[in-house]
Amino acid sequence: MGLMTPQQYVESLNDGRVVYWDGEKIDDVTKHPRFKVPMALVASDYEYDDNRFGDLRRYTTEEGDEAHRIFQIPRSEDDLHTRVEMMKRTSIGTLVSGVFMALQAIKDDLAKVKPEYAENIERIYRHCRDNDLRGAEVITDPKGDRTRRAHEQDDPDLFVRIVERRDDGIVVRGAKLHITAASLVHELVVMPTKGMREGEEDYAVSFSIPVNAPGVKIINRSFAPAELNAFDYPASAHHSMPEGFVIFDDVFIPNDRIFLAGEVKLASRLAQSLGLWERAGGVVEAVRNGELYVGLAHLVAEMQGKEKTPAVQTALSELICYYEMIRMGLDSACRHYESTETGMVYPNNLGINAVKYYLASNFHEMMKHLHDVGGGLVLTQPMEADLRHPEAGEYIRKYLHTRDDVDIEKRMRVNNLIRDLTADAYGGWWFVTTLQAGGGLAAQRFMMNRLFDIEGARNAALEAAGAD
Repeated sequence: MGLMTPQQYVESLNDGRVVYWDGEKIDDVTKHPRFKVPMALVASDYEYDDNRFGDLRRYTTEEGDEAHRIFQIPRSEDDLHTRVEMMKRTSIGTLVSGVFMALQAIKDDLAKVKPEYAENIERIYRHCRDNDLRGAEVITDPKGDRTRRAHEQDDPDLFVRIVERRDDGIVVRGAKLHITAASLVHELVVMPTKGMREGEEDYAVSFSIPVNAPGVKIINRSFAPAELNAFDYPASAHHSMPEGFVIFDDVFIPNDRIFLAGEVKLASRLAQSLGLWERAGGVVEAVRNGELYVGLAHLVAEMQGKEKTPAVQTALSELICYYEMIRMGLDSACRHYESTETGMVYPNNLGINAVKYYLASNFHEMMKHLHDVGGGLVLTQPMEADLRHPEAGEYIRKYLHTRDDVDIEKRMRVNNLIRDLTADAYGGWWFVTTLQAGGGLAAQRFMMNRLFDIEGARNAALEAAGAD
């Protein structure tokens, strides 16, 4: 099929998928106002001739065809850096297709256990790449009582599980939570949420299935209403994306779409592989936003005439340090890349986990600096409708004046972006996802402890102490 146009992408979503939102079953997502903004956001990634992006959005496959660069398997450090630049300019609705990189990274291990699993990964990957389809990362189960294992729950469906094995495939039941863009992609790529043990074979399952497969149902929620004023909500008005509560109600998975079906020892490898790429995506997004936070802090202070005060200079230096540490951490992880047996390269696993931990654990503190510089007006400023009112607008222009060279509307737009990004519905989404995307802080701590060369550090300490 090749590359799709934005209109072809939109039309591809009218395929009978079962979708709910705000108490309504939606028959056609392409015509419903709830999906207008997020659908347009993903559709914009199909604008391949946009001169602003050059060749970042597409590449030529080994077969000589064109495909979206989200599907390019990195083979060098340059490939990784190009991928990072592409990710900075791509919507979350396309970035979730990075799940295919997680599958490619684990493919060699699966081939040693069951070659057909690796063959299935390659087939689905090429199907999506060659037809310009998108796939969602589907990993987090409800989990129920966290003190109990998957097979010990009151309800056995609290982790996605195999309920029937047939000669031609398996039947699965369960749910996956907070799946970004689930209703706006074409494939749901399901991974185990954690490692499994003997006795939990039915829960060690991974596969890919079309969103409109019988038995798949998605219940949506978003931080943003269907329509927002772009003046008052400069970020949310253009960048909202639904999170899906994905139900698998006895869904049949054909054999050629299965990546794991009972091999418990591989379940954690699949989960960890996805975690790496999801955390890498979070770091890329943090680099993109980090520079923005510095710029907003300086602008809002300058418009108040206090950009040179010690308090503002301190806040700026903290935000700059935060941004630079994340940017350099990402660069280092790409430079010190790791590789699979078949030559795919990926960011340094320990490096990505360390920088993701740093950015997540310090994010709230950084937003405190931005809010301190911005002041209360960031939250209480009147809305555009009041600015345009012939009487109220005069008062707003009079009392928001600081200096003749500070434009009132520009000042209001800066305040609005700070509020929208960090102190409103979108801001709340960022506060939670910065911590939870790719697993919470505990997940990064676990991986850092697992990956770091503790033995080497111990030996160095013993040698330094003269006790070796």
